[in-house]
Amino acid sequence: MIARLAAALLLAAPPLAGAAGFDARGLARFDTGYARCEARYAHMKGARDEAYLAAYRVKADAAGRARLAELRRGAAYRKELRAAQAQAASPAAPAASSPIEHQCQALWAQVQRARGAAKG
Repeated sequence: MIARLAAALLLAAPPLAGAAGFDARGLARFDTGYARCEARYAHMKGARDEAYLAAYRVKADAAGRARLAELRRGAAYRKELRAAQAQAASPAAPAASSPIEHQCQALWAQVQRARGAAKG
């Protein structure tokens, strides 16, 4: 399931290149997966918005963060978040290697690249 989430995030990237493409469903699924990363890796706590924006190569500025906050306040996001959390809670077949670890590492690497680009 997490592998599908990561694939969905990567496939959705081109339309999100401009901040106008944010959607409640994708954000809810991302937030659900990122919460798992935060639970496993303390260094990822508090960087959810930065990670989301970095994954889609959108500048992590006040406007981007405000757009995410606006989406999270909406009814569509809350509905999609409940659905994503319910799906994540359902039992899944064990994987040979942990896809959540790969997803978390990939997201954090993207955050680090975005931070480096912002400094330089």
